[in-house]
Amino acid sequence: MNELSKDAVSWLTVDENSAGQRIDNFLARILKGVPKSHLYRILRTGEVRLNKGRVGAETRLALGDVVRIPPVRRSDRPPSKQPPSKPPLKLAVLFEDEALIGIDKPAGLAVHGGSGISFGLIEQLRGARGERFLELAHRLDRDTSGVLLVAKKRAVLVALHKQLREGALDKRYLVLVRGRWRDETRAVRLSLHKFSTREGERRVRVDESGRESETIFHRRGAWPHHDPPLTLLEAELRTGRTHQIRVHLAHLGYPLAGDEKYGDYAWNRVLVKEGLRRMFLHAWKLSFTHPESGRLVTLESPLPANLQHYIRGLDTAR
Repeated sequence: MNELSKDAVSWLTVDENSAGQRIDNFLARILKGVPKSHLYRILRTGEVRLNKGRVGAETRLALGDVVRIPPVRRSDRPPSKQPPSKPPLKLAVLFEDEALIGIDKPAGLAVHGGSGISFGLIEQLRGARGERFLELAHRLDRDTSGVLLVAKKRAVLVALHKQLREGALDKRYLVLVRGRWRDETRAVRLSLHKFSTREGERRVRVDESGRESETIFHRRGAWPHHDPPLTLLEAELRTGRTHQIRVHLAHLGYPLAGDEKYGDYAWNRVLVKEGLRRMFLHAWKLSFTHPESGRLVTLESPLPANLQHYIRGLDTAR
């Protein structure tokens, strides 16, 4: 790794210790003392470049990549003797061995810090365990609950990323939508394009110029006489694009219950009065080939109590 300059643009070459890491986590490590909000701003504005091109915060680094780092001002204050306060780590572990951890992530917990969040799941996990290497193998949105994988070795992380790219991970979600879903099984193939609003909010829309995406929806329950009619779907991800399930459903006219970004805002307010105070999107099942043993591993997360309670209310009202 090249030496970092404080007063001029630096060009850093990614070595073996940084290969496979997200670029936002890479910046946080090498630019200690710089607020994360500033790191995300210089990424968003293109001041940070990867191989001379603009790059998103979620991009993974590869061995030999060249990262452009602009001069940044760091805090001159001496470090506090006491670490900043953070919420206690209370995570349900679904699976763990020497290679990886399967976690049952609750809704409302971001998977990593940034954008005004000091401590995400991965920062809390590192602080609680003190292990040399812990990296997210994939992501779940802050308001999504369910199965999340964390790699404990770089080789395991690289292998899991390969399975993700090749579609070898079987990821299933449970979603509640408004409307009568007619098909038992339906494959949805739409191209998705990521963009940012003027406020810097990340969004996704259906656009032929975007990346191909595919979700297979399976009908798992229906309440046709509810006002409005509701359907419980199992979403099988064939690709892993940002906000893929939510955008596919919104585009088809089946808004996801509680989705504040792509859903029906007026309906969401009604749902809150009915007792549903979160987005009904749950990563309930994940199957993958263990990178070291080669065996098939399937992890399942039961539907959270608040979502179960809402479903029971629908069944009672039939």
